Amino acid sequence: MHIVPAIVIFLSGVIRSYIDVVHVVHGVLIIGIDFTVKLARGICRNSGRGMDRSKDNKKIETLHILRVDCEDREGLVYAVTGVLFRHGFNITSNREFVDSESGHFFMRTEFTGAISGLNLEKELLDVLPGNSTVELKEREKKRVVIMVTKEPHCLGDLMISHAFGDINAVIQAVISNHSTLGEFVGQFNIPFHHVSHKGLSRQDHEDRVLEVLERYDPEYIVLAKYMRVLTPGFVGRYRNRIINIHHSFLPAFAGADPYTQAFRRGVKIIGATAHFVNDYLDEGPIITQGVIPIDHKYGPNEMRQAGRDVEKIVLAKALRLVFDDKVFINGNKTIVME
Repeated sequence: MHIVPAIVIFLSGVIRSYIDVVHVVHGVLIIGIDFTVKLARGICRNSGRGMDRSKDNKKIETLHILRVDCEDREGLVYAVTGVLFRHGFNITSNREFVDSESGHFFMRTEFTGAISGLNLEKELLDVLPGNSTVELKEREKKRVVIMVTKEPHCLGDLMISHAFGDINAVIQAVISNHSTLGEFVGQFNIPFHHVSHKGLSRQDHEDRVLEVLERYDPEYIVLAKYMRVLTPGFVGRYRNRIINIHHSFLPAFAGADPYTQAFRRGVKIIGATAHFVNDYLDEGPIITQGVIPIDHKYGPNEMRQAGRDVEKIVLAKALRLVFDDKVFINGNKTIVME
């Protein structure tokens, strides 16, 4: 009997409704990925017929994020959650922390329920100490502009994550003082602005960068290996909204070619630090850090590659935390509510 060829011929006829070319080699049906995608879509559509769609009809409640920052005292958790309870909200997540050194209280709460028509911030402030900060927001994508120079590794990682919706942000544009990465950014259909620094003073160059930034009004600026020092005037316009990534050799191996310096010293770990930018070079509040072990087999080039790898990981984690509103700034430190 020739059952297999008969099945192949039958399937071939079905498949030709999806694609133009089907090959049978030694009784095996050879198809392309285009068919696989189209057939999968057809199966999904058909499998949905007659299914229970009660989940689709269920109302999806908005998730709200509440952030509280105030002087510590007894009963704060009870006071905040009591306000939410009285309005019938459902708390789905809650984290709090007290900085014993400064006597400061931090709390991040996620809850669901309708808040339309309520002055919830005022109600919360009424039960909190004076000079408290209350932030109430929904989980929305943050508007972000990335600034780069020539190195592609951090930018590339962020662009791919953005393309697949893996970060809670919208990358509005990329700004660079070199044109090197323009073609790469163009593949993602994101605006690329080459703002050259050549022949300009630092202030004049920053003024031109600021002109571009004002078009987008970003909530955050990410320095994905942007190799120029920002002036206090620039930083002041985006206070606690600029995030930088750098290797963790600083200040041990400052200056040119830190990886060669580290190689000659025989270091055994490679690290990276993501931090908010302040007026002092690489000394802003640290968001997160990471290290990977190395050994004597690593030369300067291998160490640079290891450094690029850990920088990508650390920056991506820091941005997830910040864009999900899980980071509080406390002086020159951060409180991270993971």
